Amino acid sequence: MPKYVIERDLPGAGNLNAEQLKGISQTSCEVLNKMGPEIQWVNSFVTTDKIYCVYIAKNEEMVREHAKLGGFPANSVSKVSTIIDPTTSE
Repeated sequence: MPKYVIERDLPGAGNLNAEQLKGISQTSCEVLNKMGPEIQWVNSFVTTDKIYCVYIAKNEEMVREHAKLGGFPANSVSKVSTIIDPTTSE
């Protein structure tokens, strides 16, 4: 299945405490459980004012539906073409 990077504008995201992040994660997981196995959350990166999430999903529409159902912004959804890392240079 394709992999997607989602950019979520969330002012003050870097100031969210552990309990708030837990709540966001729980909401996301509840929605994912309802949507079924064709969408999976890999991980997320919290920055000062944004959260970048990596998902595996059947299509972009599923990613956007997850955001809608969870009440999350999805300002940008980009399909990953290729993954590179330091071993790519070898």
